[in-house]
Amino acid sequence: MSVSARLTEVRARIDAAARGAGRDPSSVRLVAVSKTFPIDAVREAYAAGHRDFGENRVQEALEKISASQDLPDARWHLLGHLQSNKARKAAPAFAMIQSVDSSDLLQKLDAAAAESGRAPELLVQVDLAGEDTKYGISPTEVPRILDAAVQCRAARVVGLMTLPPIPDTPEDSRPWFRRLQDLREEWLAAGVPAGLLREMSMGMSGDLEVAVQEGATIVRVGTAIFGSRQGSALAP
Repeated sequence: MSVSARLTEVRARIDAAARGAGRDPSSVRLVAVSKTFPIDAVREAYAAGHRDFGENRVQEALEKISASQDLPDARWHLLGHLQSNKARKAAPAFAMIQSVDSSDLLQKLDAAAAESGRAPELLVQVDLAGEDTKYGISPTEVPRILDAAVQCRAARVVGLMTLPPIPDTPEDSRPWFRRLQDLREEWLAAGVPAGLLREMSMGMSGDLEVAVQEGATIVRVGTAIFGSRQGSALAP
């Protein structure tokens, strides 16, 4: 199948899942995870009307961003772990950084954003399962970052992201997605400004329907759009 045909198929899956959950399909943003795929694959998706692309590594992303200057309204998302010493490169390059996992990183991104005159959106990555192989912060540490986010001058925290344990079936992801939604409701009830918790990034190629049913506003899909890469069938 072509990238265009795969995109149509994924959008139909999102549409059906959203409508089945009583949601407006337009409330779910699809990020096409283009990591490891060539810029030509991005161009094919762009030609099919897609605009949001996700990368895991800063350097690979910067190379693609540089090569896509003729795609002026493409929006680039950083999905992978970001070291604090790369904040100055990342802040002006990405429309959204989905992997904020410390107050220090938040402050450095905000300073870099202010210096460059940019205003990237940020998501706090929440590690719900406490896996040693995953980045993110524990739920108990999230309020501290949300408190710091109120003081940001340029960068804007707008929500949460989680990457649950690799599931054997889509339903295995549901408890983790539901847990993130429950935490969001708890923090809102505790007085966290709604604007800081507007977005919920969760769900990938194999479990996006479950994520949409549990309230995802962003799903990150790579394999189902660009084809197979090494790893689990339920990878992005």
